Amino acid sequence: MSCVLNCQNISESGNGKAVICYMTTWSIYRTDDAKFRISDIDPTLCTHVVYAFSGFDENRNTVKSLDPGLDTDGKLEGGGYKAMAALKEKNPNLKVLLSIGGWNEGSLKFSNLAGSPTARKTFIKSILEFLTTYGFDGIDMHWKFPTQRDGKPEDKDNCVTLMKEIKEAFTPARYTLAMSVGAQYYVMEAAYSLPKLNDYVDYFILLAYDYHGVWDGVVNANAPLYGLNKDDVFSIDKSLRYLMYQGISPKKIILGLALFGRTFILEKADTEDIEFGRTPVKSEGFDGPYTKERGFIGYNEICMELTKNDNDWIRLWHEKTATPYLRNGDKIITYDNARSLAAKVKKAMEFNLGGVMAYSIDTDDFKGLCDREPDYVSISFKGLHNFVEKFNRIASNPVLQKVLKNLNLPDAQKLGSLSKSTEIAHKNHLWTTESSPNYPLLRAIVDSLTLATEEKIVMTDMVSLINEKPKPGNTGVTTNSIFTVVCYFCFL
Repeated sequence: MSCVLNCQNISESGNGKAVICYMTTWSIYRTDDAKFRISDIDPTLCTHVVYAFSGFDENRNTVKSLDPGLDTDGKLEGGGYKAMAALKEKNPNLKVLLSIGGWNEGSLKFSNLAGSPTARKTFIKSILEFLTTYGFDGIDMHWKFPTQRDGKPEDKDNCVTLMKEIKEAFTPARYTLAMSVGAQYYVMEAAYSLPKLNDYVDYFILLAYDYHGVWDGVVNANAPLYGLNKDDVFSIDKSLRYLMYQGISPKKIILGLALFGRTFILEKADTEDIEFGRTPVKSEGFDGPYTKERGFIGYNEICMELTKNDNDWIRLWHEKTATPYLRNGDKIITYDNARSLAAKVKKAMEFNLGGVMAYSIDTDDFKGLCDREPDYVSISFKGLHNFVEKFNRIASNPVLQKVLKNLNLPDAQKLGSLSKSTEIAHKNHLWTTESSPNYPLLRAIVDSLTLATEEKIVMTDMVSLINEKPKPGNTGVTTNSIFTVVCYFCFL
């Protein structure tokens, strides 16, 4: 495990994990404080930034701009392909990807593309020209979804062929090939031949949100970490397990995290208790003041509403799905905050995934205009990531002391040293978070990623220490004692 953590350099980040940041181009058209420009991106918080989206010209079989005035003509200050690529001047380790597709581009045109050898060849040639011209380092193939939405059954195999040919074309220049995949069980099962795709795709970006919304007719979590019961397959945990069961390398999986929520209007305004998966809602939710999409609301809109009208909203937490939610009369918002995102990052690191993705940074509080939510800092230290306290307890644990003695090791000095350095590192991370009010969710993700990675390294060092071979003549270290120590650390 130590080798996996320290040698798996899939990015240039300090902990070897990817932090992929999506920016949606239409966010530049939002008004007032929600207007997002490429200059608002902090390239030090991401290992990759993704320009979402470009399209596919089915008549020419080429990549195309969906907004030429913004993307290529420079008519709008603060946008465009070249402005995105120029972020690498601020962070030389940054990789810039072009996302091709998206919901509005549909599925049928990609289905036709993937099924035609001639179209694929032309398409791949146009991709290479695009990357060279605008300075991108690779693509995110955002086909939503093979075999779905007027797609064909043969899409499943044709998608593999398309990815294989793109990868072969990318290899000489070492371009990155990412592929966004739907997280819903029925989509993954129908759309992808995952074991075959694993041979060609560098990153599988799991779009782990939109599990639920007003389309269900009931209140539920947008991105539940766990399902409502053991048979509920609509959860991040089940999606990740399915991907790995299908043979996808964990280091290639990127867990998508939502920086937005879903809105609901209760069917009965006088409903007393909200039950996820059961409480009826109207067919349309309400929209945010900037994103203006019914049923959808950005975190920057949520936190601003809380900052202005905090007394109007009741803050609630759904334990089973690890989801924060808000209520104001008949209005409900299920969303993600620093606490829930930290839990998801921790899950990603438990599975030793390649990293995480944030969709999208333009709906974070990127200007730092909001008040912090009450549990913001606590999740980093006293809640999910209290590694120092665990470490100090295990260092003085009598079972460990006995193990150290039997192994002929002097004392728990190594553990004490690690504990001290870890505590300093954690305090620095928290200080950085406190001093930088902008991007609270993205910073929480980065901090949690660092802390969760450190926990795994600490655990690995401790297990390695316990498993060192005793000198001849020393006996008494049993499997049970080692198991006791490991369990003591894991479950305290």
